[in-house]
Amino acid sequence: MNLDLPDSVNMDSLLGLPVYDLTAQQKNSVLFQWLLKLTHLHILHCPEYARLLQYIAPDSIPTIEDIPPVAVRLFKELSLKSISEESIVKTLYSSGTSGQPSTIYLDGVTAKLQSQILVKILQHWLGKARRPMLLIDSPTTIQKGAGMTARAAGLQGLSFFGRDHTYALDENMQLNVPVVQAFFERYQGQSILLFGFTFMVWQHFIQALQDQQVRFNCTDAVLLHGGGWKKLQDKAVSNSDFKEAIQQQLGQVRVQDYYGMVEQTGSIYMECEQGYLHCPVWSDVVMRRTADLSVCNQNEVGLIQVNSILAHSYPGHCLLTEDLGQIIGEDDCQCGRKGKYFQVLGRVPSAEVRGCSDTFA
Repeated sequence: MNLDLPDSVNMDSLLGLPVYDLTAQQKNSVLFQWLLKLTHLHILHCPEYARLLQYIAPDSIPTIEDIPPVAVRLFKELSLKSISEESIVKTLYSSGTSGQPSTIYLDGVTAKLQSQILVKILQHWLGKARRPMLLIDSPTTIQKGAGMTARAAGLQGLSFFGRDHTYALDENMQLNVPVVQAFFERYQGQSILLFGFTFMVWQHFIQALQDQQVRFNCTDAVLLHGGGWKKLQDKAVSNSDFKEAIQQQLGQVRVQDYYGMVEQTGSIYMECEQGYLHCPVWSDVVMRRTADLSVCNQNEVGLIQVNSILAHSYPGHCLLTEDLGQIIGEDDCQCGRKGKYFQVLGRVPSAEVRGCSDTFA
């Protein structure tokens, strides 16, 4: 499917945008025209989305905040796509523990764009060199075929940043201590990368190392993790407790969280050195009050709305999540990166537990 792109923005210039360098005014100009363009596109090509917005005139929408967001739960209940069946090259499924998973349909253009942007964001934090990589998961998680879970897609997507991919868990999701020991011995003193989903890292890796009284002495490692904190919060495990336990078991590890979801693959929000999640230039967040969905003030807790200009094959460009958060500031984080920075505070009470790591209890 060919998009009639805005005159001032084409795909190459979109990919060439600096990840965290545009001011709020510069970024909002780019985001607004793209989000309006995608709103028009999905009204034309997704009948269900058109019905949702039947009383909205896109040309009269004055600001980004006035573009109606789609409740993320609708991707569990409806087949929302703006492409033909023949154009689908990949189908992604969310990894909630119960009920119907979200289903996301990608065409070739969207899949490529989301992949390219994910690479750009992560290269900003990890650099371009591929490091030896320990995946805190089982090799059986990666599935063949067009459809895959969010966890499998995450493992596959992040594998691009590593080499000598080694899985820490066996096919029964048990810690494979000899394999892990061999990995750390093989790359002793080298820069290494570890990746896993938050609850998996905690329960299947860190707690297993603690139970077996196994420790390692990393000197230059990065652990990238994401996928939900709900179960750790239920166990009274804070972000600081999580990081401290990892460093006790593994040594000098830079632990870095991220926030993202299968409904907006490619748009991830990375944790900076100050402990805040940052919006890259291609996506943004809005906090909305639970009572009436009006826009929250800075530092006010509300429902997280995520906007992304990477959702071209399905109407996922403006999504209202079931997560609570607060915007801390914009363009003035002490880490030096521009854009909004925020915190995720948990799930809305009674919302379904979900997240890539939540598929194992």
